[in-house]
Amino acid sequence: MNKEEFEKRVVENYKNDEKMMILIFVQWCVNHDLDPAVLYEEAYPGQLKNNVLLETIEQAVPKNEAEEISDQTVLNVLQLFGNDDLAFVVQAAIEKRGK
Repeated sequence: MNKEEFEKRVVENYKNDEKMMILIFVQWCVNHDLDPAVLYEEAYPGQLKNNVLLETIEQAVPKNEAEEISDQTVLNVLQLFGNDDLAFVVQAAIEKRGK
């Protein structure tokens, strides 16, 4: 494998992992009756629409068919990808839910 193929594979793997992160976030929102687009907008106001987010929202399953995603899992995944602002908004939603 040459350098160009290697770099292409790295980028492809990152995009796939990023999609998984978005799926975890979206499904966690659905499982807790939260709108992922609203939380995303709160974290990143004024940002252009995230097409991957919108596509993933359409792919989410109803919460009665979904596996449980822990609060800590979604926070860890968001932070792993540097989405600290979104993790902050998710943490606020968790705290609000607990009250």
